[in-house]
Amino acid sequence: MIPTVRKRHKKDVEIAIVNLVDVIFILLIFFIMTTTFSKETGLDITKPSAGSAAQLQKESILVGISKEGTIHLDERQVDLAMLQAILRRELAEDAERAVVIISDRDADMGAVVDVMDECNTAGVKKVSVAANQDGATK
Repeated sequence: MIPTVRKRHKKDVEIAIVNLVDVIFILLIFFIMTTTFSKETGLDITKPSAGSAAQLQKESILVGISKEGTIHLDERQVDLAMLQAILRRELAEDAERAVVIISDRDADMGAVVDVMDECNTAGVKKVSVAANQDGATK
């Protein structure tokens, strides 16, 4: 008698995509929930140093002044009239919001004074100038 050779049936290999999608979705939710967003002026500024520098509240309105004297708010360049209008609108929502002026240490002092004047005209109650603590340069 001749021995018969049995054929083995190959099992189809499949990847469970549904499980992978679930894992990716959970990771995506985790990273979205743990990410912190910070509001910046959109300028690369070298702040001056001050020994009495302190941390302010996070809900402050950030106004940046570059070396060239341009004024930036929410990562876009504005002029003094636009700045005042934006500040009035922001203060209408929350009258206690503070303004932090982040000026480059090489910026013209006249631009800083102009921004402070516009803040006072708009009705801002607290205006601060950002500085680095402990002699740091950035």
